[in-house]
Amino acid sequence: MKRISILFVCMGNICRSPLAEGIFSHIADEAGLGDAFRIDSAGLGGWHQGELPDRRSIATASAHGIDISGQRARKILLEDFDGFDLILAMDRSNVSELRRRSPDRENIHLFGDFALDTGEDIPDPYYGDREDFEFVYARLFNGCSTLVERLGAISGSWSGNTSSVR
Repeated sequence: MKRISILFVCMGNICRSPLAEGIFSHIADEAGLGDAFRIDSAGLGGWHQGELPDRRSIATASAHGIDISGQRARKILLEDFDGFDLILAMDRSNVSELRRRSPDRENIHLFGDFALDTGEDIPDPYYGDREDFEFVYARLFNGCSTLVERLGAISGSWSGNTSSVR
């Protein structure tokens, strides 16, 4: 069985995408589907390369029983565009930048479209407070729950064609 690979992307890989990575992995593990997926996260910029997630992301995840303190920020690489079945960007500006860097890719999607079916952006909580991080956590949890359910059901027959999961 081929593992489905998902890359979550935000600006600096310290707030939203590490939360999404941790939440998805936690939900998949709880569902007994951890081995069906390869999960990672990255940022569009490399200014936080090698750093821990934002302390507020770590605290928010920890409050929900998820440990993301072992993650380290990294910048998206050109080979990631071929190396992941799904690249889920947190907001429209992230999607635009990803498509600018690698035009005509069918594996780049807005998280709010692909996971939530709402088309919403996941707002960057970096300049916000605890409530902003909790809001982001809740939206990511809802979307990741849907993704694990949807993709876990087809993981045995996954072909790498993202159009087949919708």
